[in-house]
Amino acid sequence: MTRVLVLEDDDHLRTSLRLMLEQDGKEVVEAERAETALQAVLAGPVDVMLVDLMLGGVDGFTFIRQARQHTTAPIIVISARDSTTDVVLALEAGADDYVRKPFDVEEVQARLAAALRRPTIAEHGSAGTSGKVLDSTHGPLVFDQDAASLTRGGEEIHLTHTEYQLLVALSAHAGQVLSRSTLLAHAWSDGHYGDERVVDVHVRRLRTKIEADPGRPQLLSTVRGLGYRLNVR
Repeated sequence: MTRVLVLEDDDHLRTSLRLMLEQDGKEVVEAERAETALQAVLAGPVDVMLVDLMLGGVDGFTFIRQARQHTTAPIIVISARDSTTDVVLALEAGADDYVRKPFDVEEVQARLAAALRRPTIAEHGSAGTSGKVLDSTHGPLVFDQDAASLTRGGEEIHLTHTEYQLLVALSAHAGQVLSRSTLLAHAWSDGHYGDERVVDVHVRRLRTKIEADPGRPQLLSTVRGLGYRLNVR
């Protein structure tokens, strides 16, 4: 059974989300504070998280950063904060998607379904033998799409679902320039919120994991005015 963590301090909204999710056959873990939600993440596997940003005590941004240290499960923000800055900050913290309040139930259901359809990232597995070597200059960086894993010198690098989707597209077209719209359509094919700048945020996060010097990227380069290119080395 799919296990969904709902972090929301509005009792009425949290209950509404729980009832909707349970009607869809999902197990729901409720939390009104970030501290309780983090305990739930540490206590057992969570398949997907719905997270509000404005909470009492520790805010949603901080929770996302903390949760990302322990899980790559999809995180969908549901928030009344609707500025582009808030969206970017949430994505940079580690969120995969963003739904603005007030929302339609059908939209949340669609975003959840899309997140759960994405390939599972192996959190404790090892790379298979079918991996593609993306970089050999700083220890072999191997991306194994079949095993849904990325390793550097045999040590696993944890990817979020969105980072994985971007790397799938980039590695499949290594040496070619992919536009932001192309990457957006690939990573959020089941319904994104339309701002191509979110691609830049996820690319920056991906660079921190694959580049020796993220400030001077050599592997994942920007082609000004066109998009991004993965340079297999």
